Amino acid sequence: MGSLPAFEERLQYPTARRDESVVEDYHGVKVSDPYRWLEDPDAEEVKEFVEKQVQLSDSVLKSCETKEKLHDKFTKFIDYPRFDTPFKRGNSYFYFHNSGLQAQSVLHVQDDLESEAEILLDPNTLSDDGTVSLNTLSISEDAKYLAYGLSSSGSDWVTIKVMKIEDKKVEPDSLSWVKFSGITWTHDGKGFFYSRYPAPREGEKIDAGTETNSNLYHELYYHFLGTDQSEDVLCWRDQDNPKHMFGSKVTDDGKYLIMSIEEGCDPVNKVYHCDLSLLPKGLEGFRGSNTLLPFVKLIDTFDAQYIAIANDETLFTFLTNKDAPKYKVVRVDLKEPSSWTDVIAEHEKDVLSTASAVNGDQLVVSYMSDVKHILQIRDLKSGSLLHGLPVDIGSVCGVFARRKDTTFFFRFTSFLTPGVIYICDLSHEAPEVTVFREIGVPGFDRTAFQVTQVFYPSKDGTDIPMFIVARKDIKLDGSHPCLLYAYGGFSISMTPFFSATRIVLGRHLGTVFCFANIRGGGEYGEEWHKSGALANKQNCFDDFISGAEYLVSAGYTQPRKLCIEGGSNGGILVGACINQRPDLFGCALAHVGVMDMLRFHKFTIGHAWTSEFGCSDKEEEFHWLIKYSPLHNVKRPWEQKTDLFFQYPSTMLLTADHDDRVVPLHSYKLLATMQYELGLSLENSPQTNPIIARIEVKAGHGAGRPTQKMIDEAADRYSFMAKMVDASWID
Repeated sequence: MGSLPAFEERLQYPTARRDESVVEDYHGVKVSDPYRWLEDPDAEEVKEFVEKQVQLSDSVLKSCETKEKLHDKFTKFIDYPRFDTPFKRGNSYFYFHNSGLQAQSVLHVQDDLESEAEILLDPNTLSDDGTVSLNTLSISEDAKYLAYGLSSSGSDWVTIKVMKIEDKKVEPDSLSWVKFSGITWTHDGKGFFYSRYPAPREGEKIDAGTETNSNLYHELYYHFLGTDQSEDVLCWRDQDNPKHMFGSKVTDDGKYLIMSIEEGCDPVNKVYHCDLSLLPKGLEGFRGSNTLLPFVKLIDTFDAQYIAIANDETLFTFLTNKDAPKYKVVRVDLKEPSSWTDVIAEHEKDVLSTASAVNGDQLVVSYMSDVKHILQIRDLKSGSLLHGLPVDIGSVCGVFARRKDTTFFFRFTSFLTPGVIYICDLSHEAPEVTVFREIGVPGFDRTAFQVTQVFYPSKDGTDIPMFIVARKDIKLDGSHPCLLYAYGGFSISMTPFFSATRIVLGRHLGTVFCFANIRGGGEYGEEWHKSGALANKQNCFDDFISGAEYLVSAGYTQPRKLCIEGGSNGGILVGACINQRPDLFGCALAHVGVMDMLRFHKFTIGHAWTSEFGCSDKEEEFHWLIKYSPLHNVKRPWEQKTDLFFQYPSTMLLTADHDDRVVPLHSYKLLATMQYELGLSLENSPQTNPIIARIEVKAGHGAGRPTQKMIDEAADRYSFMAKMVDASWID
């Protein structure tokens, strides 16, 4: 593949220092790491590297003719009112709303569904540039207090604050060093449980958000309202298992605290429980004490996932994948913890995605059938099907149901549906589903587009589903720019969702956009996940490459007009695929990817991903990782034994300075490696397609990013794509 219309002059790439002395011995295999110095975010040399790369990418983006047009269209098209599913606490309703271009969505409260809503918490008032976001929240059972976690610049670190809802007064409570935590209130309203890491030792410097230190020794605490964090009750820690993480939930009856223990990212957990009503002096009795809560172990192995749905005294109902890779609902009596019974058996084909108790003894459950959702009402005790609910082809998300309520809310979205929020009333013989709120996008004509789901064979013959969204009646003559996206990991399912930016690309660049549901995700349950994890990770890349080949052979596009995109685990996917098949793509956009597969476990929460990828500390797993690690497999395509000349596709690596999930060093090291290996600073390099990075400041892994930053980034990356695949503007 030769170069596409790009630049009149050869780009001036900066040269990065190579330290050839850094060589690691992995089980007898010597692996050099000449850019290890890029792992220190505070080093002046690293800051200088970043500055030069930003200057380079700015020079490239200035030449992308569609950038301003795309920025303008994105801004206009995203400017529509958006709502999340309402939820109820006490007798009040709460929901998030964004008027269109607000940096962050605003939390509203109303006494009932007919009364006028008031703003309860507006994160946009907390920073001038919208980079302070709401990470988590919980409202006390009586709806008197709101506890909420704030994140700065997209970091996973959170500070918890408390507000009195009646007068919207922010209380003095402030809890620090919180990460990967929910908030769950005790029903007496005196306080809440949350999780955190130990504070840094005196003299230890941590710039929360840009540090790379491993996150170890998670702890579960209880905070009493109106007290200093130093007085919080330590409820659980496990010094013997520093990688364990603790989540907690108070049951609907207020009696039990359920603790979920996780070690990695696999859908497996331990479950402990504590009967709060049996504590002689309540939680007050643990103040100033070193005694942990008297948890009872219900599940003490990491062999399956258990999510508590409901309980009647000691009789608990769980959603689980124990002996059921497509999930089922089970029941156990805490008095007889070894005796479990199935309530809803595993389905032969469809995956049981969610289950929530509602209307006394009923369950609202959603199934995923070939990546499309089905919604049902079932009996909580027998599991029998009571009603199927009419749902269009797409995704059900944001189900909010409470056992004490006769109504529940759910939200529907699809590639061509921005969002419809429904309310379902179960107080009648048959459920009554009505539209509560419909989200509309001015100027969007859904009839101009069509969505097709295809199934294509991967390298080993496995059928892979893929959604294709395109303008209606396009000619399959290979002339269209095409954007292929996938994730493929951590049992996460990519179901249909609305994207204003991609509609703009379809309308004004004629882009066909495609979502491949490759292995590694959860679309077909745990077997589908496992077939793309650990030793099977290559299946993900094969599935993605086969999807690209299908799009070319079916006439949707051709390699030079095909752009691939993915983020986080999908960033690895893009990095690996441009190494393995550089001839198949014209452009690549890799967001916040894990690119150094030999060292990822050494930074922040990377150790939790060894359940998905393996770990280079183990010899067998090292050999899996070294084969596809994006950083370690960059090669010069023109030196391969082939009669055809080809080079790497035009590539943009996207990262952010406050990404403390996948730290930016991954992208820095791959960028330096690609620019060196492909000889980009040499006058005569055969690689003429650009290899650049977009490095965002005051942003993290993606969550909490303000609207303006999202628009700016989308305009940058898609104008780069448009130029690289030679897409023409359509008015």
